[in-house]
Amino acid sequence: MRPDTSRLILLSLVFTLASCGGNKTRDDGPGSGRIPDLPGNAIPRDEPRSKYGNGRDLGNGPQYEVFNTTYTVMPSSAGYQERGVASWYGKKFHGNLTSNREVYDMYEMTAAHKTLPLPTYVRVTNLRNNQSIVVRVNDRGPFVNNRIIDLSYAAALKLDMVRDGTSLVEVTAINFDKPAGTQQGGDRPTSSRQPPKPSIVSTPAVSTNRIYVQVGAFGERENAARRLAKLSQSGITDAFIHEDVSTNTTLYRVRIGPVADVVQYDLLVEELEAIGINDPYLITE
Repeated sequence: MRPDTSRLILLSLVFTLASCGGNKTRDDGPGSGRIPDLPGNAIPRDEPRSKYGNGRDLGNGPQYEVFNTTYTVMPSSAGYQERGVASWYGKKFHGNLTSNREVYDMYEMTAAHKTLPLPTYVRVTNLRNNQSIVVRVNDRGPFVNNRIIDLSYAAALKLDMVRDGTSLVEVTAINFDKPAGTQQGGDRPTSSRQPPKPSIVSTPAVSTNRIYVQVGAFGERENAARRLAKLSQSGITDAFIHEDVSTNTTLYRVRIGPVADVVQYDLLVEELEAIGINDPYLITE
């Protein structure tokens, strides 16, 4: 929502609870009322940039401020891909205005993001079960550390993440611009690739992945061993070295896990930041 609306005040409280426990949204669904038929994926199309919600350019690119933090809106969504934690929002904001001044409908396939241009279409994949959807980003948020996207109730329901409130996901922009180089956003590390051609993404068969956190890839095993020892000394004992021979030069990847859920991931990120490791990346098998 717009930074001057009551939603941002409520977001501060709601997402603080989310970062502590992860189940803040169990009572944010439709309750005992009838749930409307869920929509299909958002259909990507080329749209002009919204007049609202994209910040003001004061010389450093379009920016806006929320809770004393300044966010810079990306010039383009081309190449954007990020893995991290998704949350969702529902009836507390149903019927309110989004950041681009559309009416938020919890039963539509929409989402909030801190730095992607409004609107942007993105593919969101639940890393746990491989369920994939397409949503239209028309709002700002979630304004809490270690969260990269906030989904509508309908989108979260289709990803099977309503009960838990959060999920580990991959977000990939569906872009209509010519690639403008690597774009990064959010508050977690990203990796980039060429964006897919605009299309409707079908949902693959459901399966269960094991998820790991990668904290380094080294050409020399000795360097990987030093990183592993640093983790062990800090009390992180479920780390190991994965020898990757799929490339021309063998890479020794230091990984932790498997990670059971978002709560464990949040705690692990805090532990890693405390010892100066700020670039973890989620890996699925």
